[in-house]
Amino acid sequence: MTPPPAPPQADRPRTLSVLAEWAADRHGGLPALRFKRGGGWQEVSYEGLRAAVRDAGRALLGLGVAPGDRVAVLAETRVEWTYAHFGAFAAGAVVVPVYPTAGDDEVTWVLGDSGASVVLCEDAAQAAKVERLRGKLPGVREVVVMTGPDAYAAAAPGTTDAPPERADATANAPADSTTESPADTPADPLLARAQARTPADPATIIYTSGTTGPPKGCVLTHGNIGAVQDASLPLIEGGPGDATYLYLPLAHLLAQLIEFTTLIEGGTLVYFGGRIEDVVAELAEARPTHLPSVPRLFEKIHSVVLSLAESQDGGRERFEEAVRIGVLAAEGALPDELRDAHEAADKTLYGPVRQALGGRVRWALTGGAPIAPHVLDFLRACGIRVFEGYGMTESGGVISLNHPAAVRYGTVGRPIAGCEVRIADDGEVLARGANVFPGYHADEPATRAALDDDGWLHTGDLGALDADGYLRITGRKKDLIITSAGKNLTPSLSELAIQASRFVSRAVMVGDRRPHPVALITLDAEEVAGWASRSGLTLTEPASADPRVRALVQEAVDAANARVSRPARIRAFAVLEEDFSVADGLLTPSLKVRRRAVVERYGAVVERLYAQEAGGQDAEAGG
Repeated sequence: MTPPPAPPQADRPRTLSVLAEWAADRHGGLPALRFKRGGGWQEVSYEGLRAAVRDAGRALLGLGVAPGDRVAVLAETRVEWTYAHFGAFAAGAVVVPVYPTAGDDEVTWVLGDSGASVVLCEDAAQAAKVERLRGKLPGVREVVVMTGPDAYAAAAPGTTDAPPERADATANAPADSTTESPADTPADPLLARAQARTPADPATIIYTSGTTGPPKGCVLTHGNIGAVQDASLPLIEGGPGDATYLYLPLAHLLAQLIEFTTLIEGGTLVYFGGRIEDVVAELAEARPTHLPSVPRLFEKIHSVVLSLAESQDGGRERFEEAVRIGVLAAEGALPDELRDAHEAADKTLYGPVRQALGGRVRWALTGGAPIAPHVLDFLRACGIRVFEGYGMTESGGVISLNHPAAVRYGTVGRPIAGCEVRIADDGEVLARGANVFPGYHADEPATRAALDDDGWLHTGDLGALDADGYLRITGRKKDLIITSAGKNLTPSLSELAIQASRFVSRAVMVGDRRPHPVALITLDAEEVAGWASRSGLTLTEPASADPRVRALVQEAVDAANARVSRPARIRAFAVLEEDFSVADGLLTPSLKVRRRAVVERYGAVVERLYAQEAGGQDAEAGG
């Protein structure tokens, strides 16, 4: 039986098209956005956000954008992305995000398949990339730079002759629509357009960065996203005075949901300064209360602190003991005899870590990939609660979520209100509810494969529900490895166990139709270099060929093998010379491994591993 939908939140806009207007009416002069320009921090109020969104929306009307037209945004996460986002929604457009790291083929596919007519680009370089592809994109009418003094310069002056979609479009216009400017009367075409959108209308087409084949366009309606907001807003503690640090790509749905939630609650979005390498250092300046992230950021913080501890005699042992004591305190189980040790560790470890994150983080979210339990324990010990969630674009971004009122570490939480979850006979996680998308854009076969006749979304993930309804994800269905002996192996279990080593960046298990699994492993270059420096070692070039580095990796593989079943143990591995990247096609823009591409790229390495192992030789590192 399908659970009832989450109760509608009274304090939520009906559609995303009116969110900027709605938020300005409620939060007025409070700070909505904070970002770095010219080396200093600047703020924009909710009223300022509304003005910027209106400017962007009217510019789009001036470009002839009609209700339902596709407007693509090709940019890094920045304040102008948010202006463009809500400006396009207000204009009645369907937003098509494009990753700024996307290559020519992906840009051509996304813009062409979606039918984008206007492309809003971050800068002249991105605009030039799209212009270079215009011959393959007959549907693109305008390519517009959305930053700088000439932002939206292609827009015709004096918008617009676009009529509202229905006669009552302005009946519920925002309260300030009667201000003295004639453009702000209820007859304003932009406000009429925004008010005319309904929850059933498409809001966005987000192209999933699939690990195989071209990306598929997930259509999400205003109602799909509204259902997620109805279910999640009561679970996330936030409001005026809170600050959410936003460094995740706004081309990804997770970052967009964070954007929507923060602005609905009246908090401040704090945009990162532009260099992903500076995120950790910048947190001390940004001083967020809310920190949504992917596991990599939290893992990097753990690695940095552990490396510092190891630079001192006995430092690792003291670090591990401090984490153990901190977890006991977090669980309310700290014995009296350890209270002094806990206070001492707060001065030397917990407090400095909190200050490194700005000193105010009280809610952190991780998603997109599993996070190592020891990293969660470290953060909990330091007084930073990290809540793991699960979802996919097709589910409106959220299926289940841990939150302050209900958390079970090692799981991805309970299903959100209004979303039903069950486990199929083959272990696949199925989800159904108002948050689930209506289908893929112009791809009926893919839609039928994802949604069955009863409305169940087939996630492709394997999982289990415990007795209390908490969901645990165990792997990807399509990634299952079946050895020549008929053993079914879930590669993520071994891969994550190997990646628990801070010296390992990625591990990919290979073994389908083989007698046993082997692994392709890449290094965390910074961690290896730091270890070598502390140890007074000069490594050979490349570091992957250095036997001392290989010994570190061997330790990681041995530790992982001790945690998994015998058939899943890695019998041989290769240390690759370079890490995987989006640019080389081995990672998706959301940093998931393209497993098939990796195996194809390093096919010769894999064959050598099996040949050497069969010959009784040690497998050598290789690239």
